[in-house]
Amino acid sequence: MKEPPMSKTLFEKIAAREIKADIVYEDELVLAFRDINPQAPTHVLIVPKKPIPRIDQAATTDQNLLGHLLLKAAEVAAKVGLQASGYRLVINNGRDGGESVPHLHCHILGGRQMTWPPG
Repeated sequence: MKEPPMSKTLFEKIAAREIKADIVYEDELVLAFRDINPQAPTHVLIVPKKPIPRIDQAATTDQNLLGHLLLKAAEVAAKVGLQASGYRLVINNGRDGGESVPHLHCHILGGRQMTWPPG
C-alpha cells in the first residue's frame, strides 16, 4: 500500500504563499519572515525552502545550504537593524530543544539584552 504524501509544514505553506507572513528576505534557497509570536522586540525566522525536518536530519549534501542559511541570517539581522547592538541566532532540535515546527529554522532575536543561560 502506498503511503499518503506528507502534508506541508507551516513554513512550506508560507514559502508557497498559502499562508501570509511578513517576509523580510527571500532568495532561491531561503525565506525570512517575522515570527507571529515574538520572543524579543525583533524576532525573525529564516528557513531553508528545502524541507529539512531538523538539523540532526540534515545531510552532508546540505552543507552549502546550511552555510547559506547562516550567512543570510547575518544579512537579515543587519537588514532589520540588529547589527550594531547584537543579536542571537537559535536553532532548536527536537521537543526538548524547543522545536515546535518540524522544518529546520533559525531564530534571529534582538532588540533587547539576551540572558544566559537561555530557556
